[in-house]
This record gives sequence, structure tokens and C-alpha cells, in this order.
Amino acid sequence: MKTLASCKPTEFLKQTNAIRKSVEKWLTATDIMNIRKRLPEKEIPTISMTLEERQAMELRNKKATEEQMKQNMSAMLDAALETHAEETLELLALCCFVDPKNVDDYPVSEYLKAFNELINDESVVGFFTSLVRLVPMDMPSV
Repeated sequence: MKTLASCKPTEFLKQTNAIRKSVEKWLTATDIMNIRKRLPEKEIPTISMTLEERQAMELRNKKATEEQMKQNMSAMLDAALETHAEETLELLALCCFVDPKNVDDYPVSEYLKAFNELINDESVVGFFTSLVRLVPMDMPSV
């Protein structure tokens, strides 16, 4: 299966533009960027706190942050894999040069292999990293 990691440069440019447009829709639909921003309520130290009380508070704040991160990851996975599975599959199909209308014409094993190839290619990962940073600037709703 052809992917962004194995295509010709001219194919890469055209396909990444299609992917850019799909990513914009995906980010809006899944609300991933806002889910990532969710933070827990943190305790604020007071002047009267002892060192032990401050340390205990810092530990509680750290645990609250870790728990919020788990909740955020779960919410992002729910959004991407369940609530907006079609949009996620469209992105995966485009990364594999498959027309999104034909996404079900290939076994999931081919997509998983292709996904593994994509995430292990530094250039492709760099492209998606820059895309995530750039797309929200163009999107007033995100």
C-alpha cells in the first residue's frame, strides 16, 4: 500500500494538500485541540502552609494533572475512534492514497502496517507535527 512515506515527491505535495483540508475538518469535528487544553483545578499554596503541607499539596496537584491527562486522552480517543470514526478513517485513507469512499476495500491489517510505516518516518511525522501547529491558526473555531 502506498503511503506518504513511500510516494513520489509530486504525489506527496498533492496528497498532503488534500490531507491538510481533511485535518482541518477533523480537528473541528473532534475538538481535539480543546480537549487537550482541559486542566484540573489545582490547589494554590498559602503563606501559612508548612513545607510538608506544600509538598502534600504539590503531590495532589501532580496526581490531579495526571488524572486529567488520562481523561483527556480517553476523550480524544473517543472522539477520534468512535464519535468521528468516519473523519479519522478519511485521514488514514488519504495517508494511504486510498479514496475515502473506498476505505473499506482494504483490510485493517494493511492500514495498521501503513500507519506503523508513517509514524516511523521522521519526515512524515514532522509534516503532521507542523500541520497540527499551523492548521488551528487558520481556523477561527479552534
